[in-house]
Amino acid sequence: MTSSRSAARGGIKSNPDLLSVSFNQDSTCIATGTRRGYTITNCDPFGKVYGRSDGATSIVEMLFCTSLVALVGAGDRPASSTRRLQIVNTKRQSTICELTFPTTILAVKLNRRRLVVVLEERIYLYDISNMKLLHEIETSANPQAICALSPSSENSYLAYPSPLPSPATPFSTTPPASSSGASNPSGDVLLFDAVSLSVTNIIQAHKAPVAHVVLNSAGTLLATASDKGTVIRVFSVPNGDKVHEFRRGSYPARIFSIAFNAASTLLCVSSDTETVHIFKLVSGAGGAGRGKGVGGAASGAPDWDEQDRFGSAGSSGAGGRNGGGGDGAPPGGYDALIESKRTANQGGVGGTLRKKSLSLGRNLAGSVGGLLPGAVTGMWDPQRDFAYLKVPTSGVKSVVALSGSSPQVMVVTSEGVFYSYAIDLENGGECVLQKSYSLLDGIGDDSNGSPMGD
Repeated sequence: MTSSRSAARGGIKSNPDLLSVSFNQDSTCIATGTRRGYTITNCDPFGKVYGRSDGATSIVEMLFCTSLVALVGAGDRPASSTRRLQIVNTKRQSTICELTFPTTILAVKLNRRRLVVVLEERIYLYDISNMKLLHEIETSANPQAICALSPSSENSYLAYPSPLPSPATPFSTTPPASSSGASNPSGDVLLFDAVSLSVTNIIQAHKAPVAHVVLNSAGTLLATASDKGTVIRVFSVPNGDKVHEFRRGSYPARIFSIAFNAASTLLCVSSDTETVHIFKLVSGAGGAGRGKGVGGAASGAPDWDEQDRFGSAGSSGAGGRNGGGGDGAPPGGYDALIESKRTANQGGVGGTLRKKSLSLGRNLAGSVGGLLPGAVTGMWDPQRDFAYLKVPTSGVKSVVALSGSSPQVMVVTSEGVFYSYAIDLENGGECVLQKSYSLLDGIGDDSNGSPMGD
């Protein structure tokens, strides 16, 4: 859930004190931004473990269960600019560094190797071990900050709407003339390797503009939704094969949240309807999401309880527009990938990307899949949900997560209420409400507790 500024559009019911809420990467904690400050709440057992009353906070993002927290103010006072990012050590109660950006920060993403800052038309990538600016990406207008960073340190991919349709897309009759911004949003998703700093793939996800993207914990699966919100698709990463297609509903809806469980066997989706859908990723097709987990820190990863591990390079900010950033030019980029795909597709319509991301089934993923028009994909019925739940209050925005320790769906609404529902993994059907709590009780109280270190 982003700030209340975006939630206010479209008549969403929200608590005026709540500005943002998000689950951490393994869905064990909830980070809440309020008009007074921010809090960290443990999911199970439920309870606040840290809180600060430092003024309105529009974005709060954790790094797993460590003491590292990224904060963005709400612009209610000069020291709380929406363009200033603070990296804070909650255990030491100290600010590690501050970064100032040219426009409003819309989203912040973290894993153990990278910090990603999303502006409306630009994305910045930092080395989280020393806060050095590595790369700067120009994007098409992205006011909803549609972007996902894999929690995995090994498969550290970044996904966001492609600035232009790829040359191989059957949704566009003419190839793009240049790689500058596009006036009409694309249904393609650009996959960027945040370690090698190069474009890895362009996945043709939808005909309508992309509205939501999320990567699983291992960085091997990508789930997407368009602004129609009727179909959710899942692609393997990095090759872009479509491995699942789910039907959320027959009528358009605004997708609020999509979440994988830790084992990538379930997918949960919330929207502007009261129904939250849970889909089962069938064994085999979704198996790519299993295996490497995110529980252990990557080799050489900093101990986030030790502030001095960050070094002194964090004060540079985002002022240096050095294009590639880091120690030299990146190995590849959007222009290079587009040119290579354009060259590869000059000989026919069955392009590599088209075959990969618009295959009509695992047995049709060869040349036939690249030759059929996109509309034919509608002939195959997507899989329906196997479980669901109804949020008690209508008209709220909801963020969902799946517990990694038990078959539970966790839901946080824009009214500041946390719900936990049990899933019947054998029979599916309607999930059973187990407990509910207010996230905003005692938000004015400072707490010296801290999330557990890794």
